Formats: sequence, C-alpha cells, structure tokens
Amino acid sequence: MFNVKTINNISDKGLSRLPADTYSVSPDLDDPDAIILRSQNLHDMEIPANLKVVGRAGAGTNNVPVEKLGDEGVVVFNAPGANANAVKELVIAGMLLACRNICQAWQYAENVQGTDEEQNKAVEAGKKKYVGYELPGRTLGVVGLGAIGVEIANVAVALGMRVVGFDPTITVKSAWKMSADVEEMENVDQLLQEADFVTFHVPLVDATKDLLNADRIASMKDGAVILNFARHGIVNDDAVLAALESGKLNAYVCDFPAEKLKRNEQVITLPHLGASTAEAEENCAMMIADQIKDFLQNGNIKNSVNFPAVKLPRGGKSRVSLTHKNMPDMIAKISTAVGDAGYNIHHMRNESRNDLAYTLMDIECEIGNDLIEKFSAIEGVLKARQI
Repeated sequence: MFNVKTINNISDKGLSRLPADTYSVSPDLDDPDAIILRSQNLHDMEIPANLKVVGRAGAGTNNVPVEKLGDEGVVVFNAPGANANAVKELVIAGMLLACRNICQAWQYAENVQGTDEEQNKAVEAGKKKYVGYELPGRTLGVVGLGAIGVEIANVAVALGMRVVGFDPTITVKSAWKMSADVEEMENVDQLLQEADFVTFHVPLVDATKDLLNADRIASMKDGAVILNFARHGIVNDDAVLAALESGKLNAYVCDFPAEKLKRNEQVITLPHLGASTAEAEENCAMMIADQIKDFLQNGNIKNSVNFPAVKLPRGGKSRVSLTHKNMPDMIAKISTAVGDAGYNIHHMRNESRNDLAYTLMDIECEIGNDLIEKFSAIEGVLKARQI
C-alpha cells in the first residue's frame, strides 16, 4: 500500500486514478510515499523520511523546494500542458480586453446616471473615448514556446495576426505542433522591437527575473500591450507603470495583482485565473496521478523537473530504482553490488540531469533486502528501493 498525502483541493477525477486497493489517499498522512499539491508553499516543509515523489498539479514549481528535494533523492513532477488551453483562452481574452478597452468601457457604463434615455445619450456621446482596434494584422510576440506558448501562437495565427516567437530551448515536440507561420526571432530584444502585443510563458528563474525592464521597453513600439500570465517578477512592474504613464505602453494585463498596479486604469489585473477552470484542474490532477502511479509501481519517470526521464519495459523477476548523484564510476559500483550479491542484471537504464542521475534495472531472479542495503551504502546513492 502506497500512502499519498494531498495538499490543497485536488480533483477527485485525478485521485480516482489511484486505485483504493493500492493507494491510501488523505491530507492527514504524516509519512507519505508521495505528495500531490497545487499552490501550497512547501519551502519550509520538513521532508518526510519515506517521501519518494512530489507531484505539482500545474506547470510552475516555484512553491516547491525542487533542489532540496532532489538532494534527498525525491523526484518532483509537474503537469506541463495540462492547463495549456485554459491559459491560452485567458491570454486571447486579455488581448481583446486591452485592444477594445473593454474594462474601462464597462466601468464607464456602470457609472452612467439618469433615465434610460439620458443614459443612452450619455453612452453615445462618451463611447468615443473607448475606441479600440482589431487584432488581425497586428504582431504578437510569444516569449517561451512550450505547450502554452505554442497553443497561443497557433490561435493568434488563426485570428489573422502575425506571430513572432523566441525560445532557445524549444523541444522537437513543441516545434512539430507549432504553425509554420510563426516566425523565429533570434533573441528577446528582436522580438520586442517587432511586437504590438507581447506575452510571456517562461518559468521564473534568475535568468528571467525582470526579463522585461525599462531598457527593453524603450526599444518597443509605441502603444504596445504587455501580457503576463506566467509568473510575477518576469515583468518589472515599476518599469511598466512608468511606460504607461509616459504613453510608451498602452496596457498591461497580468494575473498577479499588486497594490501599485491596481490603481492604474491602464492595468488589468486578474486573481491568478490562468489555470482556474474545472477542466484544467482535472487535467493536471489526472496527469500527476498517472505519473506518480507509474513511478511508484514501475519506477518510470516522465515530466520530472529535477531528475531525467527514464522508461524501461518490464523484464526479469525483480525491479530496483536508484536516485543518486551524477558521479564518476557510479554505474560500475551499482553493477558490482549486484554481482557481489550473486545476482545478474536482466537489463538497465541510466540517465543523468545536471548533478542528479537515475538508474532503473531489472534483476533476473527474486532479490532480498541485502541488495537494497548494498545500494544504499554506496556513496552518492540517495534512495534505493525494490519495486
């Protein structure tokens, strides 16, 4: 029986993929094999000794101590692409809100006073202040062409927009899904100079903090619109506010309210709604549950943010997984431990990712706990378990 601790409300549709005869799922478990969460901050959490895997039911992992967990041999999963449609729809909505001045016009209409006839006259006289523009023919710049960025780029092309994109780490999978009409930019600066709208879809790391700053805004077209549904901190709020005040930028639409932003009528702030749809929450929970089940029952890793992807077809009589440091001679030490215990390897797979590595192997016969103890004694091995 595997113990799975849930934090935050996790979709029942996702949790139902963990069979009750194999998994005990509860928010009240003290020493779980796995944790599934959404937005809870885990950085101050004491890592349970038995913990093997953490699943973040969403794309971002800023609320999870990924490096700390990796050092303990704990695999961290996320759910890339599961909320892509929800974020895509909100970004398109954000562009429409900005270019048609919908929020400002709505507030104006809400505050018009008088009889219906008087209000109609006032609206006809006042609506000229909210004249906007249309999306076809405008240029959208997409920074980050992962699952979300590609979907946004494709929809924008279908809407008749010119789309330019930048992502130095774009995957083959994303490239296959992206419209051939999306133009590749050499760098962020070139993209910003071309775009009427810019949307960001990158993680918040040291390299992306204040990715949009005052210097870069100065190089943009006058009247451009900024959209940030990725992470607060990627766009420098002070720089954007100054550009709005000077007229350099026309609007800022973001998913991260802040006191300095809320009072500016050219800023539209939403309460972190990017993935807040029933469908997105279900998709994320199902993806995470499936990944955790495959890891706990088969040792396979998919969509980890700290360990490499590894998948090995079942063979032999016993399966063993090891999370370990990416150190010289590690494979030789693991193989020697198997031989010294009198066992033979049926097949194995080893992959590394930065300072961490993962080994998954099948042994030809049934093994005893002696082999797991030998593995655990090897310097650099973080966790060893028989599956």
